[in-house]
Amino acid sequence: HIYLDPSYPVFNQDRLFDLGDPLLNRDDQLLPFHRLREHLRAQGQTVRTADYLLAGAPEPAAGHDYYSLGILDNYRRIAEERRAALKAFVIMEPPVVAPHLYAALPELTRAFERVYVHNVDGDGYSLDGVQRDWPLPHGAVLEPYWSRRERMRRIVVINGSHKPRSYHKEQYSTRIEAMAALAPAGAIDLYGRGWERWWSREALWMPYWRNRRALMAIYQGACASKFEVLQRYDFCLCFENMAMDGYITEKLFDCLYAGTIPLYLGAPDILRYVPDDVFVDCRQYRSWREMWDAVSRMPAGRVAAMREAGRQFIAGDGGRRFDDTLQQQGWDGNA
Repeated sequence: HIYLDPSYPVFNQDRLFDLGDPLLNRDDQLLPFHRLREHLRAQGQTVRTADYLLAGAPEPAAGHDYYSLGILDNYRRIAEERRAALKAFVIMEPPVVAPHLYAALPELTRAFERVYVHNVDGDGYSLDGVQRDWPLPHGAVLEPYWSRRERMRRIVVINGSHKPRSYHKEQYSTRIEAMAALAPAGAIDLYGRGWERWWSREALWMPYWRNRRALMAIYQGACASKFEVLQRYDFCLCFENMAMDGYITEKLFDCLYAGTIPLYLGAPDILRYVPDDVFVDCRQYRSWREMWDAVSRMPAGRVAAMREAGRQFIAGDGGRRFDDTLQQQGWDGNA
């Protein structure tokens, strides 16, 4: 038996694999886990979420393998009670979101056969037994969205309102400042949950309050599908939550899937992984208005060429290093 412990309890009771839930599986975010389970089932493996293991797994315990997506207390209980072999621990969030998990890396590398993080090249996380991983759902662009030609020469942002838990190299405030700077130009629209909730914990910091009026002027509310919104725009403000080598998430790939050009700011070593002809590197500009002046005048042929380069990258060897990485990294029941 193989047990996967989700990053949040809402995915328990095998909901981690449920592609039919439109909320939990928004924009196919559960597809890598569904495909992994089907891959393992084809090999005769039983795959469940780890709440079934915690509730009392069938004997013998020696036949159970445990993989965690980020809950420390559950793994400690399983280790103490010797319920399963500790195979891999995956840290899905960066240090600005989950600093406690990075503080626990020495403990995790002793307990698990493998540990996966975003970056193994520096920033204090180059530990023995730690590997890099970020599973993405698709190995090709999403044609119904990518093929849309009628797009607005505007910038879209799709992010929820959040406050970092650690401020080292965070880019939440940079994202807010960029949106506020572009708002007077009428160049940008904001989608995402929570921006109107001035009373929430996520709003209790100065960047939000200093720029709240500008944010509310561009706010369009939440969206049911990122891809449905992305397909309407030429450009997307695509900032990672943290500037850290190797930290490249679904944000950039969602843009490429939908044929929207990312205005990217994030991993300093982005060019190790993604070619420079598929995105706009925001580091090239001295101000956000200068960036907008440049991209707003980008010739249509250049826009089309960047979109096509994104399509080729996703389908080629460079994109395949991110697609189905759970299987590529040995999550096959024999790791």
